[in-house]
Amino acid sequence: MNHIVFFATIGDDLSKLGVDWQHFIAQMISFLAVAGLLYKFAYKPILQVLEERKKKIAEGLANAQKIKAELAKTEAARQEVLNQANLQANKLIEEARAAAARVQEQETRKAIAAAEQIIAKAREAAAQEHARMLAELKREIGRLVVQTAAKVTGKILTLQDQQRLAEETNRQLAA
Repeated sequence: MNHIVFFATIGDDLSKLGVDWQHFIAQMISFLAVAGLLYKFAYKPILQVLEERKKKIAEGLANAQKIKAELAKTEAARQEVLNQANLQANKLIEEARAAAARVQEQETRKAIAAAEQIIAKAREAAAQEHARMLAELKREIGRLVVQTAAKVTGKILTLQDQQRLAEETNRQLAA
């Protein structure tokens, strides 16, 4: 009851201030009608648009997180592929080095064998040349001995005498 008296007192006070209750109530009804229409046709669609936008932003953030996770997976896979490629490249390099070392060793062996053959041929040629020179030297010494003996003795030596002197000279040179 106090409330009614309070409003009645306020109503009287407001009338003194120039408030017209009929116009006030009509304005209140108009305001409420405009507020209702604005809520239904403006505020509610704006709230729906904002809600849709909020959902799209949330979806975008979720997609961004998915993309970020996929990017991390892709980066890890790329790094793994790079690591494997590096390992394979290092393995191939080591294999190539080993093959190069084997080829170098084989070529070195071939070169050594070829050099040994050349040296053996050179030694054989030198030995043949030495034997040829010794034989030529023996013939020349034999010829000189026969000539000297012929001049010293003053007689002409027969073919048998020449051979005998040459053989004796050769025996003495060999010893």
